Amino acid sequence: MKPLYENLQVPGPVPADTLRVIPLGGLGEVGRNMTVFEIDGKLLIVDCGVLFPEENQPGVDLILPDFSAIADRLEDVQALVLTHGHEDHIGAVPYLLRLREDIPVYGSELTLAFLEPKLKEHRLQDTELHQVAEGDTTDLGPFSLEYVPVTHSIPDALAVMIRTSAGNALITGDFKMDQLPLDRRITDLRSFARFGEEGVDLFLVDSTNAEVPGFTTHEREIGPVLDQVFAQAESQVIVASFASHVHRVQQVIDAAAKHNRRVCLIGRSMERNMKIAAELGFLNIPEGVLIDSREVMDLPPERRCFMATGSQGEPMAALARIADGSHRFVELEPGDTVIFASSLIPGNENSVFRVINGLMRLGANVVHQGKSLVHVSGHASAGELLYCYNIVRPKNVLPIHGEIRHLVANGRLAVLTGVPEDNVPLAEDGVVVDLYDGHAQVVGQVPCDYVYVDGRSVGEISDEELKDRMTLGSEGFVAVHAVVEKSTGMVLAGPTITIRGVAEDASVFEEIESEVAEALAEAARPGNVPAHQLQQAMRRVIGRWVGRRLRRRPVIVPIVTEV
Repeated sequence: MKPLYENLQVPGPVPADTLRVIPLGGLGEVGRNMTVFEIDGKLLIVDCGVLFPEENQPGVDLILPDFSAIADRLEDVQALVLTHGHEDHIGAVPYLLRLREDIPVYGSELTLAFLEPKLKEHRLQDTELHQVAEGDTTDLGPFSLEYVPVTHSIPDALAVMIRTSAGNALITGDFKMDQLPLDRRITDLRSFARFGEEGVDLFLVDSTNAEVPGFTTHEREIGPVLDQVFAQAESQVIVASFASHVHRVQQVIDAAAKHNRRVCLIGRSMERNMKIAAELGFLNIPEGVLIDSREVMDLPPERRCFMATGSQGEPMAALARIADGSHRFVELEPGDTVIFASSLIPGNENSVFRVINGLMRLGANVVHQGKSLVHVSGHASAGELLYCYNIVRPKNVLPIHGEIRHLVANGRLAVLTGVPEDNVPLAEDGVVVDLYDGHAQVVGQVPCDYVYVDGRSVGEISDEELKDRMTLGSEGFVAVHAVVEKSTGMVLAGPTITIRGVAEDASVFEEIESEVAEALAEAARPGNVPAHQLQQAMRRVIGRWVGRRLRRRPVIVPIVTEV
């Protein structure tokens, strides 16, 4: 395998008879998946998802792919193709369509149904949505697409075969090879084999579970475990899962119905997605099982079941509010059962454990994947990936969708099955791979930063500002203000020091006030000294003293008013 690359330059134009691949998200992280294909001056985008923030990104709502590499070429985009309806694959679509609203969007029935409310929310009315199904083909300029069913933790997921004059690329999306899925819709390995016979020049493969040996457990094995948990529960049952995990909600509804419980969906996204899934026939709800929040509290606790969002410890989600006692109608009681029916996304560990501790402090019995089989992954493990490589027999492999460790592990699996090491480039977001004459190689890198959504602002928050937010939260804040007569340099007032979160007693700063005043007076003495120089003089004195005396590195904001 080729190593990860550093100091790459922006590549030149795409040579003739070459298929260029530009990953703008999903390589090096679990989320914000987006891949751009280019040939003959035309672009095809596959997926456009979001990444959810970690604790070191305070105040950030979502993280988007960086569209800057294609921002001036949006008219060349033939289409946006969506592999499935998870947020990390469709969540950023409205932000892309803000730049060009009429990009045609292709996806399966459920995927587009989950997308439509997002477009309405963003007031995007001119977007063409094209529904496709397994076996369909679409010609989009120099790209010819064929859609193949794959099994994932959401129904109606698709892999896409992309045929071009420079070669064929097969992108799996997120997938696994569960032979007993709840909806009996298995990954179409016959089509994978057919593509292999035709020739797959570049295989872009989901890497999320590449480090996990063996095979991913069947979804069907969760049903009996949930049944047992429900049978043993003596009071309320609260199940936390992803808002789009239709299969898991189906299993919870089935268990609740069997044990004479009624199910109440909590969380706007959960309610919306399950309503859509039920209307389209992807979710079967027995009559009378699903009830709303007005009815559920009239039932005794042993007949209630809540299906909630917040399985990743999101502070504003329903489960976190239940854990801290701030939910508007669900009140946790000792003896209640809480089930985490989802996997733990890397980076969310602390948030999830904080919620679990809060629930257990209130006396809840918490059941999670570490204790019982209440969740299985939606991604192929190493054994399944090996089977895929042997079936497809690709000439080149580009591991996608995962952290660096996942990409490396997936690349090693490809090499074990006989793919030459030189034909398994390992790339991160922004690293450009060209497929030419049957060989894939790294040719450069385009800018690919995190784009933060913070309230109504998109891309206006920088990493430096996030660092300041972290410092404010952990180290505190010091403000120092003084008034200086500009022409003479005389200090007319101050300096006055104000602190927040730095020391228990503000009086400790009294010992530094005279030193700050002396430094300011000396710096201002010549007169007509720029304010920023006076501010820096005060900042240096306070910074050295706080570091030495209090062992802290707070945000220091010096202010000089010149009159």
